[in-house]
Amino acid sequence: MSGAKDGTERSEAFKRAIAGAVRAIAGQPEVEVAFQAGPASVAGARARLPSPTRGLPPAEIARLRGAADSVALRLRHHDAVVHSARSPASREARDVYDALEQVRVESLGSRHMAGIAANLHTKLTEQVEADGVDRMTRKEQLPLAAALSLLARERMSGVPSPSSTDTVLSLWRDSMGAEADIAFAEMAATTDNQQAFTRAARKLLSAYDLAEAELESDPSEEPEGGDDAPEQSPQQDSSSEGDSQSQTEADASLSAEPQDMQGEAADDDATEGEEDEAAEAEGDERPGGQQPNKDRSGEESPYRAFTKAFDEEISAEDLCDSEELARLRQQLDHQLQHLQGVVSKLANRLQRRLMAQQTRAWDFDLEDGLLDVSRLARVVTTPTQSLSYKRERETDFRDTVVTLLIDNSGSMRGRPITVAAMCGDILARTLERCAVKVEVLGFTTRAWKGGQSRERWVQDGKPRNPGRLNDLRHIIYKSADAPWRRSRRNLGLMLREGLLKENIDGEALVWAYRRLLARTEHRRILMVISDGAPVDDSTLSVNPGNYLERHLRQAITEIESRRLVELVAIGIGHDVTRYYRRAVTIVDAEELGGTMMRQLTSLFDDTSGDGGWGMAAAERAPAVV
Repeated sequence: MSGAKDGTERSEAFKRAIAGAVRAIAGQPEVEVAFQAGPASVAGARARLPSPTRGLPPAEIARLRGAADSVALRLRHHDAVVHSARSPASREARDVYDALEQVRVESLGSRHMAGIAANLHTKLTEQVEADGVDRMTRKEQLPLAAALSLLARERMSGVPSPSSTDTVLSLWRDSMGAEADIAFAEMAATTDNQQAFTRAARKLLSAYDLAEAELESDPSEEPEGGDDAPEQSPQQDSSSEGDSQSQTEADASLSAEPQDMQGEAADDDATEGEEDEAAEAEGDERPGGQQPNKDRSGEESPYRAFTKAFDEEISAEDLCDSEELARLRQQLDHQLQHLQGVVSKLANRLQRRLMAQQTRAWDFDLEDGLLDVSRLARVVTTPTQSLSYKRERETDFRDTVVTLLIDNSGSMRGRPITVAAMCGDILARTLERCAVKVEVLGFTTRAWKGGQSRERWVQDGKPRNPGRLNDLRHIIYKSADAPWRRSRRNLGLMLREGLLKENIDGEALVWAYRRLLARTEHRRILMVISDGAPVDDSTLSVNPGNYLERHLRQAITEIESRRLVELVAIGIGHDVTRYYRRAVTIVDAEELGGTMMRQLTSLFDDTSGDGGWGMAAAERAPAVV
């Protein structure tokens, strides 16, 4: 008991020291410093830092010091008005723009303070190791915001990036054009002048086709005493990436454009004719046959889509009219009347667990804190008794968002998709009562055997190794911010005839993951429900047989290694433990509701990060290459 008390006192003393350092470095005594779960951030005059543990190991102390210095320097050197004046519209460009500004303020702060420079370098080293940068061998594996901020940091500080980034950063340096090189030089020369720096940052965005470059401003826009941008003069200081870089995407963005529905019969006729043409060809020269996906060096070429022009990200209510949605919802309710009672009991159990974790608890009879009104009489009668205060205990429960990603392939037709729809409905309703946001997504393709993507491939002469050859359809049944009562009808869409086609799991997983990263909640859970491996006949007919499965494994490995999202999977009649570290397989679709609730309960009960799955699930899954 004494050890726990000593740990708490040490943690509290460390918090007070860190808060004082933040205010001193920022030069703002009125700044409010809060310690909460999640990444460090700044909002106005309030700074939020990760809450330290009682043990306070040396690695955690160094990490918290780096986060505190980063926040303090942003408070001291960042002008939000100047920054927002040239902030680009697109999210990818804005991520780069924000990351570059964080590099600027950290470079300024670490220029004359060796301690801050050391803390920030330690934070950066840990960040790139956690992101697995040392294992990256291709340029596209490192997100654009992370790559450009690392390169900018080197220019502005004159200090090389951590050695673990050497391989992938050398690829970015080799591909840098003259326009980007000039922009980096201007940023290094204007580190002290935020207004001039934002113009240089916009030039860098323009060099990478992320935004238009700003026109030269009038001299009156410059702050007093500001000169024209001087020649490049690298400064000897140290900086690190902004915390926002940990929220970058794990894979390339999907550019989906809603298209009008095409007639399925026409698609089938066209693709059948194409396959007949391909079957007439012989040997390796056959353009439509299955081919090894290797480049001239003998290595497997990266996953890609032949075209994304016909991909679709669409809300459920936009796929059919309101009357049909209502009819499908009634059909769903009618089929699952007996199942709803069983799953509802499990949902109520989950709700009780979550509400219990959110209950406020207090420590009493303390020497400082909030005055305990129940002890007021003792304060009057025994004024020498000092134990009259209370303090609220820190809760382990964090604001959470859960995404349910449901396989909408043809093999899910019938009972599996019906049960999945109903379980998603009950899950959303239950977690909404507990202030947990829920998003329900589905993935399939727009057509059988390729659709318009395959037609374009045929028109282009059937080039070899085309990559993914089908039109994606990603469906939003319920967004995280939409209330359940407005989205409940959408889940009936899963019962619509002709909706369920083929499944390309890897890109769907990246899509759902990307949506989760955009959320502000501290804890993000992604639950995948699938009944088989990724299958798309059009793609697999002209690529290696493991093409889609290999990309799915890569996406899972990327997500699990970054640890920004807790990824779990439930397989219906299919062993998904071959792919996912946290996974369970059920034989009958009727078990889905109970399995979902039990696994979510274990996730919320467990605080170790394994979500109650432990090593057993990890041992069942083979190593992912």
